[in-house]
Amino acid sequence: MATTEKMLRFVQVEQQMPDKRTPAARRQDFQEIYAEFEQARAEEQAGRCSQCGVPFCQIHCPLHNNIPDWLKLTAEGRLEEAYEVSQATNNFPEICGRICPQDRLCEGNCVIEKGFESVTIGSVEKYITDTAWEKGWVRPPTPRRELHRSVGIIGGGPAGLAAAEQLRRKGYAVHVYDRYDRLGGLMTYGIPNFKLEKQVVQRRVDLLAQGGVVFQANFEVGRDATLANLRERHDAVLIATGVYKARDIQAPGAGLANIFPAMDYLTASNRKGLGDKVAAFDDGTLDARDKNVVVIGGGDTAMDCVRTAVRQGAKSVKCLYRRNRANMPGSQREVYHAEEEGVEFVWLAAPEAFIGGKPAGRKKAKHEVVTAVRAVRMRLGVADSSGRQVPEKIEGSEFNLPADMVIKALGFDPEDIPGLFGAPALGITRWGTIKIDWRTMMTAIDGVFAAGDIVRGASLVVWAVSDGRDAAEAIDTYIAGKYAPALAAAAE
Repeated sequence: MATTEKMLRFVQVEQQMPDKRTPAARRQDFQEIYAEFEQARAEEQAGRCSQCGVPFCQIHCPLHNNIPDWLKLTAEGRLEEAYEVSQATNNFPEICGRICPQDRLCEGNCVIEKGFESVTIGSVEKYITDTAWEKGWVRPPTPRRELHRSVGIIGGGPAGLAAAEQLRRKGYAVHVYDRYDRLGGLMTYGIPNFKLEKQVVQRRVDLLAQGGVVFQANFEVGRDATLANLRERHDAVLIATGVYKARDIQAPGAGLANIFPAMDYLTASNRKGLGDKVAAFDDGTLDARDKNVVVIGGGDTAMDCVRTAVRQGAKSVKCLYRRNRANMPGSQREVYHAEEEGVEFVWLAAPEAFIGGKPAGRKKAKHEVVTAVRAVRMRLGVADSSGRQVPEKIEGSEFNLPADMVIKALGFDPEDIPGLFGAPALGITRWGTIKIDWRTMMTAIDGVFAAGDIVRGASLVVWAVSDGRDAAEAIDTYIAGKYAPALAAAAE
């Protein structure tokens, strides 16, 4: 079939996602909810791309992936070439294909979206790279020559790992320091298996190790070494720690037992899935089974929490959000999946207080536990400087939601990195993020760079990958300029 006949098929072929497991089946386990595309269907769906002159899908992708190019190659059955194009701009295409909110990024800006529905970009991206792994097309980063210069990276999340791969390809000795026992950061401990199975992350880590990247887990900067120590060891250092400090809520009863930050809850669930011994899960503290669960928040982390609680066998799961569905910051696709699985959304409502009582059957217990969330109805008022309508309380509209477990998914703030790292010279912004020169990505300390959420604030994995790649280029420019004679000699 001619290329022109393979493309522009959106007028004849409807949008079709890979087969999705039924909600009843999904509630029973933590497996991914979508099956793989079959090759014929992947080619058919890729062929719906209009090959437009101005690809808004590419423009609205933080990595500016060459989406129309690899869709065209997929439609023609040239999968290895499609993979090469895909991985040229993205270090983790199979991960982004699974967890990116495509409905807000590439697919949401597809020019054929209105009336014909967008191309299933994320599912095709996942299919291409999963096929590449199966066929052995994915190879470790192999530099053309060793530069005999080293870079230390603090943080093994998406920004750190993306930078590590890019720098290793250039020939640097790369050491990644991470305070957890496994690499991957939020991808390992924050995102549930039904969105991203952990072996998908681990095989990437293993690949980088095969390529010569050195990983040092259970290494905490500030405890095992200071930032100054690492700066002495390496020609440059990249801080890519992410942000994990949970935002809190100030309300009466907020200190009651059984009210937890989202990351504590998700980490316990993910560790249990990885086979770890998790005392707070095993004793029922962080297990939602047979409980009335209320999750506060409207982002993707809140969606991870409600869908995890469903799979743990919660009696009921409610998501309390102060705005309406249209103003929800999380993926609308995730909201739809959650509703299918039995989650109830309480729109335009915000918590005012937490009501407590003695645990059932333990009247002599010293501490009260949460028994209900006191909420109030909201309406959307005038827009603020960001353009979003400001929620306003409706007086006299208070109501109670029964709750045996409350999970706060209100976002994340940076930790005190200058204090933790013993580096007071590191500058911070008024939001607590590390201050950098955005042209060079360097901090106030010479040779120390920063990237990802610790600079940007809590954001998407795809943005972290983009920042990690940019940081690698900036570090290469810095080292090349500082050590040009020595690098030139090494190249001879």
